[in-house]
Amino acid sequence: MKIYHNPRCRKSRETLAILEGKGLKPEIVLYLESPPSREELKEILKMLGMKASELVRQGEQIYKDNFKGKVLPEEEWLDALVSYPKLIERPIVIRGKKAVIGRPPEKVEELL
Repeated sequence: MKIYHNPRCRKSRETLAILEGKGLKPEIVLYLESPPSREELKEILKMLGMKASELVRQGEQIYKDNFKGKVLPEEEWLDALVSYPKLIERPIVIRGKKAVIGRPPEKVEELL
């Protein structure tokens, strides 16, 4: 089990607490410090069943300054997520070949 985690995010901390409360010790990836590669991100999106554009945090200033109102092909959204990992919705929890976004944090229970 792996969690793409931002310790400054309340939802991410709550999701990690749910996992730890169930006795699980997921691998913690601090994705802002160690962002996923383009290939890793493509694999994560496949597990989530999402497009890159659906994983973008539209409330972030980076989005507002650079991408708001733009219609980009999926490959360009993927490039944006790799270049600006702060745009990646969080937390992402992976178990085996399945993944969920912990919003709300209880959503992680779908993997348990």
